[in-house]
Amino acid sequence: MDIDPSLAARARIHAALGEPARLAIVDALLLGDASPGEIAQTLRLPTNLVAHHVKVLTDAGLVTRSRSEGDRRRTYLRLCPAALATLTPPPLDEARRVVFVCTHNSARSQLAAALWTRRTHAPAASAGTAPAPRVHPRAVAVARRHGLRLDPVGTAHVDDVVRAEDLVVAVCDNAHEDLTGPARPRLHWSVPDPVRVDTDEAFEAAYAELEARVDRLAPAVMPAASRRPTPADAPTPTTRTGAP
Repeated sequence: MDIDPSLAARARIHAALGEPARLAIVDALLLGDASPGEIAQTLRLPTNLVAHHVKVLTDAGLVTRSRSEGDRRRTYLRLCPAALATLTPPPLDEARRVVFVCTHNSARSQLAAALWTRRTHAPAASAGTAPAPRVHPRAVAVARRHGLRLDPVGTAHVDDVVRAEDLVVAVCDNAHEDLTGPARPRLHWSVPDPVRVDTDEAFEAAYAELEARVDRLAPAVMPAASRRPTPADAPTPTTRTGAP
């Protein structure tokens, strides 16, 4: 395996943070700078141990030192937030539209598209490899309970929806395994099918998992979406399942 230099740098940072005392030092520097002596006093650690940990953090690029402008003999430690930011994987290429695909386009893909639109205010669509005639009533109901609207008859086939520039996310195992052509999903979410269980609890569980996954994906696709909208920011959308 060829190791990307950025991966090696991230690994060094993870290794440096893998010791509780070093993580505590980083926590102490999150909101303000401090001298090694102040860190030792705050964390009740021997100064020689603090010096060791600070060297590891400095070598990993997490901490820098600066000389006091007052007492020139004193050194202050400063956290490097940019180093912490590299711990997250690099963002995906920004997509004009995200298309969520499942088998029947009757539940999971519909909910995911509605959640994406509310979370990002960006275009989304849903489709199925073998679309059902209607959206499942329990999917419509769970969406309504959470302030979303689904079109009960708005199902569509993947061939009629997906375009080359779309980011395709398979939200079921069957769609992920069946789609091997131009509409091949770039991402796969193995969300259990609530229709098989057919209870309100199963649909609530699917909704919760999809919401959490949408929240994780949004900042990776759209950096401006990293701030979760407040209810005042987020109008209730009507999910679009077909091509615009």
